[in-house]
Parts: sequence; C-alpha cells; structure tokens
Amino acid sequence: MEEEIDTVEENTAPAQRAGDRLREAREAKGLELEQIAAETRINKDHLHKIEASNWSALPSRTYAIGFTRTYARTVGLDENEILDQVRAELAEGDPEAVERPAKFEPGDPARVPGRGLAWFAVLAAILLLGGVYAFYSSYFAPGIGPAPLQDPEEQVAENETPQQAATPAPQPTGGPVVFTSEMDGTWVKFYDANGTRLYEAQMNTGDSFTIPEDADGPQIWTGRPYALAITIGGREVPKLTEEDTVIRDVPVTAEALLARDEAPAAEATPAAAQPAT
Repeated sequence: MEEEIDTVEENTAPAQRAGDRLREAREAKGLELEQIAAETRINKDHLHKIEASNWSALPSRTYAIGFTRTYARTVGLDENEILDQVRAELAEGDPEAVERPAKFEPGDPARVPGRGLAWFAVLAAILLLGGVYAFYSSYFAPGIGPAPLQDPEEQVAENETPQQAATPAPQPTGGPVVFTSEMDGTWVKFYDANGTRLYEAQMNTGDSFTIPEDADGPQIWTGRPYALAITIGGREVPKLTEEDTVIRDVPVTAEALLARDEAPAAEATPAAAQPAT
C-alpha cells in the first residue's frame, strides 16, 4: 500500500518550469546573469523574473514570449520548445490567454536599433522638415527670408544680360574743340605755343569759340574755368575745373583734353593776375 502511494507521488511531481530550465542552461554554460543581460540587452530584473517563471510581473505577455525566445537562443535551448512551455504556463495563470492571439511579439533585442541610430533618425527627420518648410516658404512667399548679401542694385546688374545692360555713352575721339560760356562776363584768352593770341573776349552766356584746327599748341587763360562748357566733335567733356580759380597755359587740343585726369594739373594763379576788364 505504501509503495502505491509513493508511485502516485512520483507521477504527480511538478514538472520543471521554463524559467528553471533557462537558469540551469545558463549555469551549465558558466554564465552569469549579467553576461546574459549584456548579450541579449534584456534588463537584468526581467531576466530574474523569467528564471522565476514570474510571467505576470513582466510588462506583457508579448514581452514574456519575446524575451524568453532570445534567452533560450543565447543559452542554446530549443526556443520553440521553451516558447510552447511558456505559453502553457501563461495559460495556467490566464486561461483566456491561449484564445487571444498575440498581436505583436518583440524580436531579438540585440537587433533593435541602438540609441545612436534612433537619434540620427530623429535628426534626419528634423532636417527634412526644415528643408520642406524652407522650400515652401521661398516658393509661396519669396519676399520672406534672410536679407540678400549683396545690394539689390548690384544683384540686378549681375543678372542683366548683355542686351539688358545699359550701353555706356561713346567717348569722343577727336573733332572740333568748342568752348561755350555759361555765364555773362566770363573773360577768356586763347593763344598758341608762341604766345600769339587766337581769341580774347568778355564772353556772355551762350557765346562760344572754336579752337582753330591749324593752331599750334593752343592754350587757355581764364579766371572762370568753371563757366566754360567744352565739346569735342559735338560731344560734351568735363570742364577744365569746377573750382573758382585762375588757370593759364593749359593745353586745349582735343588730345590734351581727352588725356586729362578728373583733376587736371592746371597752373593756378592768384585772382589778381586776371587782367582788368
């Protein structure tokens, strides 16, 4: 009678749970729990709960199955067999768990993208959104945006085609040299290189004098150079000076006038040098 009772007790002894099998496999390989955590990227606290078969303490049923699959693969156990046992143990605690299909079971945590890759993806998304915003802002509101680095007039000048650019007025190359007074009472004297007088008068507004083409080194002497407009071949050129000063011995050939700088080197003499009129 006692032998029958012992046999019954042996046959009804609880089977080894999935967590125990995982723990024994780990110990057989001489691995610490910290090593499993580092290799599988599973939290050490979760591993403790798995080895204790405390499935209800894990975040969800899907995590229990996913973490257990990775653990079994790491210690060399048949993951399908272990998962069948885990599902059975989950059904013991929640009979309806077998009937509810899992919508998602996490895979191997080692294959989950690292934190660096996740941050890179976030940064790429931000840059993409910034580019899209900048494009649409410039397309639909071109006036909105940073100020141009160049002056708008300079940009227009650069963007102009040769046909659009203003053609500069042609400069005279020769022809009759004409002096015209723009003020009344302008005393002026023209003479050649030998001192021979070519023209001397008190010119009024509109009076003009044309330098003879055969004059030898014609020059000018006047106290109002700013009152004399000059043309060469019908084209206006700058005056001898805009200053209120007396000039003399200034060449007035077409070549000399065209070769002048903007500030001609005219010999200035005191106003008293102008002869009395």
